[in-house]
Amino acid sequence: MKWQGRRKSNNVEDRRGQGGNGGGGGMNPLLIGTLLKFLFSKTGLVIVGILLAFSFLTGTNPLSFLGNILGGGGQGFTTEANYTPTAEEDRLAEFSSVILADTELIWSQLIENYREPTLVLFTGAVSSACGNASAATGPFYCPADEKLYIDLSFFEEMEQRLNAPGDFAQAYVIAHEVGHHIQNIMGITDEVQSLRGQISDTEYNQYSVRLELQADFLAGVWAHHSQKISGMMEQGDLEEALNAANAIGDDRLQKQATGRVVPDSFTHGTSAQRMRWFKKGFDSGDLSQGDTFSAERL
Repeated sequence: MKWQGRRKSNNVEDRRGQGGNGGGGGMNPLLIGTLLKFLFSKTGLVIVGILLAFSFLTGTNPLSFLGNILGGGGQGFTTEANYTPTAEEDRLAEFSSVILADTELIWSQLIENYREPTLVLFTGAVSSACGNASAATGPFYCPADEKLYIDLSFFEEMEQRLNAPGDFAQAYVIAHEVGHHIQNIMGITDEVQSLRGQISDTEYNQYSVRLELQADFLAGVWAHHSQKISGMMEQGDLEEALNAANAIGDDRLQKQATGRVVPDSFTHGTSAQRMRWFKKGFDSGDLSQGDTFSAERL
């Protein structure tokens, strides 16, 4: 991809090194008071002494442990004081900002009064309006605060564990999460979530699959129009995105993890489906062709 030197988005919130900080509620003040009284009791002081000894022996910060007890990630407890991003992390942060800016350019032309989402970069764990999450969750979009959350280490995992390398594969991931933002502002996300509890888990999973495949389609639509306007894509980039879509299909991930495939538990779609809908969006660039909820064949 030819992305270097291009405009970066102003909608990036860098929380790298802050653990779960950044907004996710806390513990009831009365409960905090009770716990503090306990900690300063005779028994509590013994436990504090044990924690300090454990900290000395292991190098663990005891405030991190106490912070998790008292506030579920409150300010001052989860920040990594010695965190320094690597040059590669900073390159990926800049890349992500450029891709987000390009999605802003495209979607503001395709959708009237487009609301730009915010990209949150984090390391390890993060708090969002949708709850707390760890890096193991992978990139996600929270409709409650209209933010995309990405731990940049996921891109390394894509390359090493999923065998899905390449900058356009990474761009596809960001564009997919922006696709969920499009669904949110169009009211599609609310329609699907309103079905939870009204239908069986198996039926709801089928709606979830259609939601994810539509986000793949929307990522393809972005790539189509981005290439026409900016020409960022180079030879092999499309193949990188399709390879990434293939790598994160439910059937492939389940096969790798357990050795078997359970279609009723699919929530994102098969590798073939994810590739097909991204490619359909890329080939057509036509939003009207992305109704995965009415499609007979996924």
